[in-house]
Amino acid sequence: MKKTDSNYSRRTFLKVSSLSGGGMMLGISWFARAKPVESLGELNIEPVWQEVTSFIKIASDNSIKIFSPNPEFGQNVMTSLPMLIAEELDVDWKQVEVEQGNYDNKAFPRQFTGGSQGVRTAWKPLRTVGAAARQMILTAASQAWNLPVSELTTANGMITHAFSGKSETYGTFAAAAAKLPVPKDIVLKGNQSFRLIGTPQKNVVAPKIAQGKPLFGMDYRESGMLIAMTERPPAFGMRLKSYDATAAKKMPGIVDIFPIKVFNDDHKFAGFDTRSFNEVIAVVGKSTWDVMNARKKIKAVWEVAPERKEMGQNNRETTVPSGLESTTKHYAQMLEMSKKAGVIERKDGDPEKAFAEAKHVIERTYTAPFLAHNIMEPTNTFAHYVGDKVRFVAPIQIPDWIMPSIVARLGIPKENISIELVRMGGGFGRRAYGHYMIEAALISKQANAPVKLIYSREDDVSAGIYRPSYQLTYRAAFDENKKLIAFHAKGGGVPESPLHANRFPAGAIDNYLAESFVIPSNITIGAFRAPRSNFNAAAEQSFLDEISEYMGKDPIAFRLELLQRAKDNPVGKTNDYDASRYMGVLELVREKSGWGKPENAGKKRGVSAYFCHNSYAAQVIDLQVKGDQVTVDQVTTALDCGVVVNPEGAKNMAEGAAIDGIGNALFGQLTLTDGRTDQRNFDTYRMIRHNEAPKKIDVHFVKNEIDPTGLGEPPFPPIFGAMANALYKATGKRFYQQPFQPQLKA
Repeated sequence: MKKTDSNYSRRTFLKVSSLSGGGMMLGISWFARAKPVESLGELNIEPVWQEVTSFIKIASDNSIKIFSPNPEFGQNVMTSLPMLIAEELDVDWKQVEVEQGNYDNKAFPRQFTGGSQGVRTAWKPLRTVGAAARQMILTAASQAWNLPVSELTTANGMITHAFSGKSETYGTFAAAAAKLPVPKDIVLKGNQSFRLIGTPQKNVVAPKIAQGKPLFGMDYRESGMLIAMTERPPAFGMRLKSYDATAAKKMPGIVDIFPIKVFNDDHKFAGFDTRSFNEVIAVVGKSTWDVMNARKKIKAVWEVAPERKEMGQNNRETTVPSGLESTTKHYAQMLEMSKKAGVIERKDGDPEKAFAEAKHVIERTYTAPFLAHNIMEPTNTFAHYVGDKVRFVAPIQIPDWIMPSIVARLGIPKENISIELVRMGGGFGRRAYGHYMIEAALISKQANAPVKLIYSREDDVSAGIYRPSYQLTYRAAFDENKKLIAFHAKGGGVPESPLHANRFPAGAIDNYLAESFVIPSNITIGAFRAPRSNFNAAAEQSFLDEISEYMGKDPIAFRLELLQRAKDNPVGKTNDYDASRYMGVLELVREKSGWGKPENAGKKRGVSAYFCHNSYAAQVIDLQVKGDQVTVDQVTTALDCGVVVNPEGAKNMAEGAAIDGIGNALFGQLTLTDGRTDQRNFDTYRMIRHNEAPKKIDVHFVKNEIDPTGLGEPPFPPIFGAMANALYKATGKRFYQQPFQPQLKA
């Protein structure tokens, strides 16, 4: 992996200092809330860049490096975040070299990739980095030329005095600028002055990816490095009792085999049933092939683990059961729970009375299985534990989340732990937790060598962190004129509820009730692209389509009617969404898809819209069905995510969300029998294939001046509902259970 040539201390929030060759470096703490500190500390030069995450480097030859702070797994923040700095710095994007910064939470407490928060939280802080550096360079130039700053202008990394004709590069003044105090008041550009933000830019590492350059964790190599894999329980709810590795240790290339305990008994790690992850058997050898073969020779005895208590959803204590669970039992449990009173999460008006007096009630139940992330690059990490220090090279979305667990388990101070961030071959929430880093560190310590831990595809699928299995039951009450008078949502799951009680159509209906329930489980769950929303949207938007049909209303017109009510006269005290922005994406997708126009009358199409992660998305899908084969002709997507920093990257994300959503809606499912996953690899866990991707994806953005509000997740959830609604138009059959494709065979 490529390493840069210097490093600096993390002790100050914002600091600038000259480098060899007359350069300048600038970094910012996101705790600073975009306000630079008053003075600069001395730069503490170290041999290599390892602990710096967000800064600018300007050399005397005017070369510019911008380091991207957030981990990258394909969402293109390595392009969009440096664009924020470059915009305010007033440099030519072509002269900028971007590199991935390493983990340093003192400089960047919000060093986080997930939740569609990257651009949203960096919008002002990173622009402030660029603006502060530009102001300091201008000040240095004004002092050198003895001219007022107000008479100087900048563009493309050059400073110009129009009247005298003086013009020099930033690099000329970088060393002098580094000695100046940071300006107290930074004025950022208005949106109308942007030259770079809002222009389409290609992924800065696309050439390296195309050339097969070593960017990913799986690419990392180091002299003396050993390979490790772990043997773990064959089923959720089991733990290690004993093992015999005599034969395995005799296999070629094997260095050692030993058990490790990943977490301390008193340490709680959110989202994990630590029994299934905690006691594993490490196999260490010289090559992946050696380790895989030796692992098959281990004779392990596993036993069912006892029940335990933990804090569940909404900080409610729950008991994690003992025993081996199965999907058939999960569905039966959810169905049983749906018939009982749940926890009331929201209540408007008198829904009980409205349902009792209704002339007609429609009730539908929607279910979905566990989903595996199936990241294309299997889980891996490099660790080298030496003395009381450990160095990681890790594909990790949120290093801050795992750091307390690393500190607690290894018993070493945080400052002795370094993490080099590498590009991830997929994430979607799977790499948000980092338990595998603790595994790798413990193995490295025991083996007394640098180690790369690798999960096989079967490891990732059968011992993963899954999207929970969910159920939502909706009821709608109507009067004699088919007017919607009450709405009831009851959502639950294994082991969490998908319910978002304050989202649409809450706030648009006088009588509204939302209830939740949970079924404790020892299956490990965690974030999956647009957590909870990815199912909630599917069920909600399918149900709204069905009741709009009963009412004899156009699906888009019906949604707009409800949203107009929520805008003009909202019900209840709290609604999570902005009805105007919600309406905006529906109106845009209606226009761009030609919804309702005579020339599209024969198309089999479905619509869906959803709000999550502060942004709004609407989609129309056109498809055909022949037997059990679905052909998606077109997806039209409308998005309101505020200002779009990089339209090229944003479009790519929306396209990827559509493909990902269609694949999961049609094929995605992970089922269990006696605690074991029935799927273990791509031969049994069906993924979307190239020839099944939409023939065309048309992406449109609502243009406004709103600060960026998130994009990674919002276009993913509504695609499920749009698929279900389009399939109904093509087959005449409503789809209540995911995945949809197996039901086409019935």
